[in-house]
Amino acid sequence: MRIMVVGCGRIAKKSHITALIENKSLFKCIYACDVAGANAKVFSELVSDSGAHKPIVINDYKRVLKNNEIEAVIVATESGTHYQIAKDALNTGKHVLVEKPLALSSEHMNQLLRVASQQSLKLAVCHQNRFNPPVQELRRKIDGGGFGKVLYGTVQIRWSRDRAYYSQAPWRGTWKMDGGALMNQAIHGIDLLQWMLGGDVDEVYGIVSNMKHSYIEAEDFGGAILKFKSGVVGIVEATTNVYPRNLEERLSIFGEKGTAEIGGIAVNRIQTWMFDGENRHPLMDLPDPETVYGNSHSEVYRDFHDAILNNKEPYVNGEEGRKAVDIVLAIYKSFKEKRPIKIDDLSWSTDEMIDSIEHRG
Repeated sequence: MRIMVVGCGRIAKKSHITALIENKSLFKCIYACDVAGANAKVFSELVSDSGAHKPIVINDYKRVLKNNEIEAVIVATESGTHYQIAKDALNTGKHVLVEKPLALSSEHMNQLLRVASQQSLKLAVCHQNRFNPPVQELRRKIDGGGFGKVLYGTVQIRWSRDRAYYSQAPWRGTWKMDGGALMNQAIHGIDLLQWMLGGDVDEVYGIVSNMKHSYIEAEDFGGAILKFKSGVVGIVEATTNVYPRNLEERLSIFGEKGTAEIGGIAVNRIQTWMFDGENRHPLMDLPDPETVYGNSHSEVYRDFHDAILNNKEPYVNGEEGRKAVDIVLAIYKSFKEKRPIKIDDLSWSTDEMIDSIEHRG
């Protein structure tokens, strides 16, 4: 499958390139595109060094987007650019796999879903942690009724980000291009929480704060209570203030007949597994991945390929990928308007949050 990768920076070099190399029998990367030509050049050479086809380096995706040789586009750019690039690709008949978040506004997500449907194209979102073996095991346990009635769940993203992290890419932590700890760091955990609890969030009440990162616009702490239509409750805690380094990303599910927690730095290891006759699980012994991005982008790529080849929905399609963004936008809106927000009535954007947070740090 012939593809173009747009955005060859941090996440592309750490995760997408591994996915491409591990799936080089399925994908041929024709173009590596980045406005910073040096990023695209490094990306192209790393792909070539693996024995795969060497991508042509370009700095403007629009120059080649109408090329019929390209079947799909991978979007791995800054969050605030995802919408326009994905929309342009869909409008020229390309399938699209986009890094999280799908977009930064309700209306932009609506447009992407509408265009993908009208063009009969696949739109997938990189929520790679859904493919983690412990996460898959937890999902099977829920689906198989092992918890009995699920009561509530929590997710804690307790990470650390310093000034150097934000200085490395000035778009980070801005409302126009990113958001804060919730939209950037916690969105994967929020996706897992809502997925495990049924996916139908009714109402969100949230709070955000900037406690010590005075040099960014957005939040470095966010908390929320999610009320699901089923009556299940979800609790979110997200921060980039942990001293002195990343601590954990932990997903906990509590039911009538079972308790399970997945932890590690990237929800990569079962830490608690308590059911009738079960107090241990083999996946408790897994090591941490090298980065918080985890090791499952390769599975995302394989699923994307399979969805296109066999004309079926990706495991995390556009509709699924928007759910975590909706929750984060609802938390932001709840904080600004100081009231619970109904997801079904949500219309919001990170742009609405400009100048809305008092900096305490």
